[in-house]
Amino acid sequence: MLIKRLSYLVLFIIVSLGQSCNYSTQNALPKGFVYLDDIAPPIKTEVRYYGNDNFVGTRISAYNSDIIICTEDAAKALRKVQEELLMSNLELLVYDAYRPQRAVNHFIKWAQNLNDTLCKAKYYPDVAKKDLFRLGYIAEHSSHSRGSTFDLTIIDSSGKPLDMGSDFDFFGPISWISSELISNKQRENRMLLNHLMIKYGFKPYAEEWWHFTLKTEPFPDTYFDFNVE
Repeated sequence: MLIKRLSYLVLFIIVSLGQSCNYSTQNALPKGFVYLDDIAPPIKTEVRYYGNDNFVGTRISAYNSDIIICTEDAAKALRKVQEELLMSNLELLVYDAYRPQRAVNHFIKWAQNLNDTLCKAKYYPDVAKKDLFRLGYIAEHSSHSRGSTFDLTIIDSSGKPLDMGSDFDFFGPISWISSELISNKQRENRMLLNHLMIKYGFKPYAEEWWHFTLKTEPFPDTYFDFNVE
C-alpha cells in the first residue's frame, strides 16, 4: 500500500512539473524581449488594441492581454524618458509597443472591407477608407512587429493626457508632428514628447506625433508574430 501511494505521489509530481514546463514554454518571450512592467514599472499603459476603442472598433487579433511587450533595449531607453518626466510631475502613457504580424494582418483585412466604417467619425473622418493604404496609414508590415516601437503620450499628475491636438491613431494631417493645424500649447506638448524621446535614443515618425522607434533597435529586419499575453 505504501509503495502504491508513493507511486501515485511520484506520478503527481511528474505531471505537475510537466504542466509547469508547458506553461512556461507557452508564455516565454523570445530572447531580447521583456514585459515593460518588469523593466520600468511606473509607466502607465492603455492598450487600445486589446479593447474596442481603436480605429477598427474591436479587439485586434493576437492581443490576448492588456500588457505591453517590447525589446529590453527599448524598455531601458523608455525608462530614462519616464525618469526625466517624473521630475516635472509628468509621466508617460503607452498605447502600444510590440504588435504581432497577425494584428497587422487584421488591419489589412479590415481596410479591404470598405463597408466597415464603424469608427470613421472618430479616427479618420476626412480620409476615404479606400485611400488608407495609398496614404500609408495601413501597411503590410509595421515597425511595431520588430519590438522596439512605441505609441505613447504624456499625462499629468492626475492621469490626464496632455493636449496634443489630435487623439492617438487619428488619421489626418493634424496628427503630423509639424502640423500647422494645432495651437501653440498643443505644439509645445508635442515638442516636449518629441525632444525627450529623441534625447534618449528614439526616432520620431513625421506623420504620427505618438510614434517612436529606437534608433539602435536590435531586430531591424525581423517581424515577429507571437501573441501579446
